[in-house]
Amino acid sequence: MPIAEDPEPRPSEGREPGGSDPSEAGGKDPFADLVLDEEFVKGATVKEQSGRTRMLTARWRHTPPVDPGGRRSVNDGPSKGKRFGRGPRRPDAFGNPGPRRRLEWRAPLYVVLTIAVLLAALNIDGLRSWYSEHYGDAGTPGPSAVAPAPTVAPETARPTAAPPSAAEQQPTVDHPWAGSPAEGWPSGAEAFVLPAAQATGVFGAEEVAGQLQLVKDYLTAANLDPKVTAGGRPEAALALLDRGDRDSAEAALAKPSEERNAISYFSRFNPAEAIPVTDVVKVQGRTTFESDGEKGVLVHTDYTFVYAIRPGPEAAKQALPGKPSTRPSTTGEPAPGLPSGPGVAKPVALTSVNGDVPGDTWTARTIVRRITDFRFYDPARYQSNPKKINLRRYDSESGNSACNVHDGYYHPQFDQFAQPDPERTGPSLDPYDRSKDIDGERECGSVSRS
Repeated sequence: MPIAEDPEPRPSEGREPGGSDPSEAGGKDPFADLVLDEEFVKGATVKEQSGRTRMLTARWRHTPPVDPGGRRSVNDGPSKGKRFGRGPRRPDAFGNPGPRRRLEWRAPLYVVLTIAVLLAALNIDGLRSWYSEHYGDAGTPGPSAVAPAPTVAPETARPTAAPPSAAEQQPTVDHPWAGSPAEGWPSGAEAFVLPAAQATGVFGAEEVAGQLQLVKDYLTAANLDPKVTAGGRPEAALALLDRGDRDSAEAALAKPSEERNAISYFSRFNPAEAIPVTDVVKVQGRTTFESDGEKGVLVHTDYTFVYAIRPGPEAAKQALPGKPSTRPSTTGEPAPGLPSGPGVAKPVALTSVNGDVPGDTWTARTIVRRITDFRFYDPARYQSNPKKINLRRYDSESGNSACNVHDGYYHPQFDQFAQPDPERTGPSLDPYDRSKDIDGERECGSVSRS
């Protein structure tokens, strides 16, 4: 029986593969005295990366990672600019983005400011009201600030009562309509709303429309022209009058008198005493028309004009000693002849006609009501120019103007100067009351408001 051969002997334990046992060779193990303690591990100069790190490093060397959300890749480098104080996120040693830095203090500040601006834009009226309540307008304390007067439409019929009273305020150059019910009235020629024209008497609708426009042009030229209100000659208004009425108006301008005064036709102020603060004139009233039988057409107008004026360079010369105004003022010197001292109001200083004046200079208002009827004659029966105006009636009354001065100008009184007038013995009247007709026999009185 054959005998099996012994298998190839295997290396014994403790031997290196393919080598001999160090003890047999008489050598010493080089790692026998090596101690792998914590100090040894920390002092190692080379650290082995994990298997996943080596794998990702090899893959990203040829194919950089791409974020499906569209964000920046770690290989794109830092961003060029900062937004809201944020800088680029620095990657770590393996290319991973580091933790996001905390926002600086400017970012929340910008957000708060943006929200505040949006809220203010959405509630601008409330912001204006808050500012007026706390700080008021220029030269006016906050508590005295008053909301603007509501807008009033032109009249369509005679009112049944006077307009309500407004809060009493001292009008100034910056706020000439303060405390006046006319603040919400229409301004200028916009108040002359003409009725719809229709055939009347011998005139067709187009002819009546032309007559109404002539009336509007005359009212504008006689009462709203800045050159006329500043004391100039009313050339445009004169050109619209027919021959007889033009001659009468020319005589009233050349030689004004109690019987024939230029202010019966035109609104004018002497620039030496009173200067319009603005070209704006507040107007309220209405226009109507009717047939005048065989004569033609009558156009009726009833309008109140409110003028804001300031003192002229010679206004102080007209002042007389008396009781000064008790309304406060902020700057200026007392007028000649008026007392001064603690508790006495100080009017602002006056300037030349062409000079600038402070915005808190005291102003006044003169209110003029005119009831005028215009007649357009039938050209087939009367010798008349159909393109000119004939005055059938022209009555007027004024508030805040001297009663017995007949020189072709209005003469208002200003609160800066005390001018007691012993001739004002009549009752106190409301110049804004349009519910009654003009009484030509009224005595010289005072106004309850201006």
